Amino acid sequence: MASGATVTDEVITVFNEMKVRKAQANEDEKKKRKKAVLLCLSEDKKHIVLESGKEILTGDVGTTIADPYLHFVKMLPADDCRYALYDATYETKETKKEDLVFIFWAPDGAPLKSKMIYASSKDAIKKKFTGIKHEWQVNGLEDIKDRRTLAEKLGGSSVVTLEGGPV
Repeated sequence: MASGATVTDEVITVFNEMKVRKAQANEDEKKKRKKAVLLCLSEDKKHIVLESGKEILTGDVGTTIADPYLHFVKMLPADDCRYALYDATYETKETKKEDLVFIFWAPDGAPLKSKMIYASSKDAIKKKFTGIKHEWQVNGLEDIKDRRTLAEKLGGSSVVTLEGGPV
């Protein structure tokens, strides 16, 4: 059952910018590129919006943020649901890859009403996010805190590293 929540144009724009990597991008554009964003429902529960202040820019990695994955995990609220986009860089035995991962964060401590509305709004956001290869539903920190779990989702046992450190 759909909740009726709609995805804002701003969210779609950010998704498209994260999905497409411009080969000719200059250094300034690369630094402003989003590594991760959190999405939430608006106050009236009618729109899926960018959560203010909850993003990681590529330019912050290595300067103000040492480990983008651990920083991303710390951004997730312990007691409420969120959607997230995470631009994962990882290596398999064959090659280095980058993939955009759509994450549905529904921690066990979130209110049932919140879990229900986020779950029922997920289809609306997935329809707008064309081309997403990886989707991950996470129900607690135990499932996400270890980057090995994400590495397995992305490439199975062949994955050897995920940015920020070995798995």
